[in-house]
Amino acid sequence: MDTNIVEIDNLSFAYDKRPILHCINMRISRGKVVAIMGSSGCGKTTLLRVIGGAVRPTAGSTRVMGKDTSKLDRAGLFEIRRRMGMLFQFGALFTDMSVFENVAFPMREHARLPEGMIRDLVMMKLDAVGLRGVAQLMPSALSGGMARRVALARAVALDPTLIMYDEPFAGLDPISLGVIARLIRRLNDSLGATSIIVTHDVQESLHMVDYVYFVSEGRIIAEGSPDEVRGSRVPYVKQFVNGEPDGPVPFHFPAMDFMADLAGGQS
Repeated sequence: MDTNIVEIDNLSFAYDKRPILHCINMRISRGKVVAIMGSSGCGKTTLLRVIGGAVRPTAGSTRVMGKDTSKLDRAGLFEIRRRMGMLFQFGALFTDMSVFENVAFPMREHARLPEGMIRDLVMMKLDAVGLRGVAQLMPSALSGGMARRVALARAVALDPTLIMYDEPFAGLDPISLGVIARLIRRLNDSLGATSIIVTHDVQESLHMVDYVYFVSEGRIIAEGSPDEVRGSRVPYVKQFVNGEPDGPVPFHFPAMDFMADLAGGQS
């Protein structure tokens, strides 16, 4: 069995002529929880899309579970995606389906199971996230944290080998954030899965991940264990981890001299 479930070599990607990712190299070991961090717009979510085969790289290769996703046909991509789970930003539950039907959806789409077994599996997944009691509710009746937990149950419905999370902590209160973080870690370990988390939340993430990649302007500028990241001397990482206002990421967008700008606006 391969040690690495994801192997990315010299990956570059561009939308039309607009470069997004540049020479990305990454190894994600089986069974680990790995965070990808960086400022908004740096290419983190695009990297998830490349790993999932939603877009093909401009250059380089991405191997997932031993297969180069850029070379797979539609059937091949469909097959490998059955072994992936995805938690979208803000959950993305189907609003016209009950909680039960949301979690059952991937089972009905990808597996031929009797209804009795689907019911048992759905209730097991909901129980794992502490929400068996809301099975018949509609998503509109849930709080933000509860909706994210239901989305997590749906993401692991088929016991995936690889689970990807796009900003799983966005918009959550501290209690809900802590609950989701612990669930991600617990489900990863209990399923024997591998998890990739795209996130801005530094402090909570560094308590529950095994490894971190920092992305800036489409490039990996630092990587390491949580302790190595906390002690990093890379200016961008130091600013990001400590939430410092001054550093490589400026507070002010580039503009002309302030006094000259004021003078130019006078009539």
